[in-house]
Amino acid sequence: MKTKSHLYRGEHIHGLLYVLPPVLGLLLFTLFPVLYAIYGSFTTWDGLGGMVFIGTENYRDILSDELFYKAMFNTVFMMIGIPIGLVLALLIAMALNRGIKGTTTFRVIYYIPVISSLAAISILWQWAYNGDYGLVNQFLGLFGIDGPNWLANKGTVKPALIIMAVWKGLGYSMLLYLAALQSVSRTYYEAAELDGANGIQKFWHITWPMVQPVTFFMVVTGVIGGFQIFTEMNIMTPTGGPEYASASVVFYIWQKAFGDLQLGYASAMSIILGIFIFIVTLIQFKWNERTSHDLD
Repeated sequence: MKTKSHLYRGEHIHGLLYVLPPVLGLLLFTLFPVLYAIYGSFTTWDGLGGMVFIGTENYRDILSDELFYKAMFNTVFMMIGIPIGLVLALLIAMALNRGIKGTTTFRVIYYIPVISSLAAISILWQWAYNGDYGLVNQFLGLFGIDGPNWLANKGTVKPALIIMAVWKGLGYSMLLYLAALQSVSRTYYEAAELDGANGIQKFWHITWPMVQPVTFFMVVTGVIGGFQIFTEMNIMTPTGGPEYASASVVFYIWQKAFGDLQLGYASAMSIILGIFIFIVTLIQFKWNERTSHDLD
């Protein structure tokens, strides 16, 4: 019994040693920074000197900060690209799932933007959107359309960023949808055809319920990623766009923290953003549970 107990104790020690690195990583690089940011949100701090505790003053200032509300609106508005990208990805996946020739080639082509550097892609699209010599306006010129200066016009800068974001993430969503479609047994469709179901009915009662978990995953991750969008506008519109029309919340936080050296104020905005993302994600999970029960 002593030998057995000794072996169990040794297994437990080895198990703890295996899990210790990720636990330490979580404490040092996640939990500690979060707690530090929470404390910093109640202080005024320039990142160089000491922190001065000021209570809830930063949060009160945020409530009257028009640029914060504008950045939040811009961020939410640009999430229009999430449903657009999902619809396009599902259509492409359904087309590729028909077994057409060159499916592998098309998958590679669509996935190249996903693995490409976001900074490099942002520079490429910045050049393509140029009002004088950009490829987009050159293409529109073939049809006699005089295109605008996309990134210098407050009415077109957000749609331009949405188009780029949809193009960037299309391949990833398409591959997930394609994997989900290929896991659906053909017997379901054959049975539906025997019952006289048309294409729309087969999609609504078979295809859509089968891909709904994938859709839920991509919506949740898309919304979380959408609230953290930063690189695109930082490169393509480094000043926040015309009349601050393209600035996201994270862009505004970065500007306040490292441009104006108001790290306490930036920390308060980060905490608000984190709480907002948590609430939106929780609502999505509750909504998914409700719709899943309805399907059952």
